[in-house]
Amino acid sequence: MEVLVFKTSVQSYESVDQLKPLLDTLAGNGKWNFALDDCDRILRIVSNSIRPEEAIVLLAGQGFSCRELD
Repeated sequence: MEVLVFKTSVQSYESVDQLKPLLDTLAGNGKWNFALDDCDRILRIVSNSIRPEEAIVLLAGQGFSCRELD
């Protein structure tokens, strides 16, 4: 399994709740998480089949910035 790591502009758990159905559809329930206490508001996705662009477009569609970290 590969872990994709993104810097995001998501700042609240209310926003995470808004994104949950979309991320569950993209990655699967329990296959993603946010670290909002991190200064980069990290999103981690565990998958072998998701391309980083898919997560970036999904968050952008909801008004959040998202970029992959190395």
